[in-house]
Amino acid sequence: MNDTSIQARPNPAPVLPGAPPQSRAGFLWYVKKTFKALASLRLTVFLFVLSMILVFCGTLAMMDQGLFTVLSRYFRSWMAWIPLQLFVRFGQVFFGISPNAQVAGSIPFPGGKLIGAVLLVNLLAAHAIRFRFTLKRSGILLIHSGIIILMLGELITGEFAVESNMTIPVGGSSNFIENFDQLELAFVSSANDKEENVVVVPDSQLHTGSAIHNDLLPVDIQVERYLNNSSLPDVTPPDAENLATRGFGLQTVAIEQPPGRGVDADQKRDMPSAYVTFKDKKTGQSLGTYLVSFWLKPQEVDIDGTPYRVALRLKRSYLPFTFHLEELKHEAYRGTSMAKRYASLVRVTGANGLDREVLIHMNHPFYFEGQTFYQSKVDSMAGVEVTGLQVVRNPGWAMPYIACTMVSGGMVIHFLLHLLGFFRRMVTQ
Repeated sequence: MNDTSIQARPNPAPVLPGAPPQSRAGFLWYVKKTFKALASLRLTVFLFVLSMILVFCGTLAMMDQGLFTVLSRYFRSWMAWIPLQLFVRFGQVFFGISPNAQVAGSIPFPGGKLIGAVLLVNLLAAHAIRFRFTLKRSGILLIHSGIIILMLGELITGEFAVESNMTIPVGGSSNFIENFDQLELAFVSSANDKEENVVVVPDSQLHTGSAIHNDLLPVDIQVERYLNNSSLPDVTPPDAENLATRGFGLQTVAIEQPPGRGVDADQKRDMPSAYVTFKDKKTGQSLGTYLVSFWLKPQEVDIDGTPYRVALRLKRSYLPFTFHLEELKHEAYRGTSMAKRYASLVRVTGANGLDREVLIHMNHPFYFEGQTFYQSKVDSMAGVEVTGLQVVRNPGWAMPYIACTMVSGGMVIHFLLHLLGFFRRMVTQ
């Protein structure tokens, strides 16, 4: 009898469907994909297209806005708001659209800072992903490094550079510079024969149109009206509103004008004016409404028996040294008024026995205390010749020179390496 044995085997445990095995390294894969996208050549081309559009719109905007306004709103901002009226203006100039056509609204567009920042990231990512350092690519690496330094230099210049002006009459002295882009309402009183007390209100506070109170000010101030650009006509128009009750405003009136345009051949800076009411700090009683203007000289205002000279002027920064103009030379090309040579002989004095003589002339600036003094113009004020020195403080001044040197050197190296490769191929053939 045959024994038949049956061996029972347990059924295999069911396998539940699970997540497929990961063929990518999780987080690192996403990082790599992100870097690859940032390093894309398509992104580079797209950013260059955006740059061209921004330059086009900024150039159009200078038809109605000043150069510094466009520079700030379009090229040195993270986001630019482009008014639709800008394209209407383009059509009015080139396609005969009605000059009365108006379109409201504006569209957001990446500003120069944003485009530049993404371009910088794009360039760095491209080197991290695609490029490997070899002798053959050393020229390209140097060129790209120079471009990076140039972009960073523009960022530093836009954020921190300050341009000012110093005006000195022949035989006179100056220990302050005036900022091109900022104004201040100044109250000046004489402390003694050699010193003055100065209290100023920044123009940013005048724009708000609100009351201004500060313990240092001799009065409280109520801004009645602020005009970003104005004119003072010789004959007051009959429909002009004059808010002034005292001072120079009784003889003239400020008429609002559109802002200066960056494309004007005779471009000049805007000439602001303001109507301000001075109030007694103790009683709050009005002392009168005055017209202060960049057109006007300082006007005398008596406050509690103390005479003050009040003026709307360029913002001043006082220096720890003094420039004395000893001699001024200027030459023009024969038969023209075009400047051939301007030169100012100045003596610089200050603390710790500072006393030195310096000649500042065209293309030969004077570098001193972190600032550069350029000979910019020669003028005449009240029959006295004065020199105009442009003063620039720019912590990134050297970066464009370094960048251009690196780019030029990289191009030379890249050319020489290809030339050597060509000669090697010629020899081996």
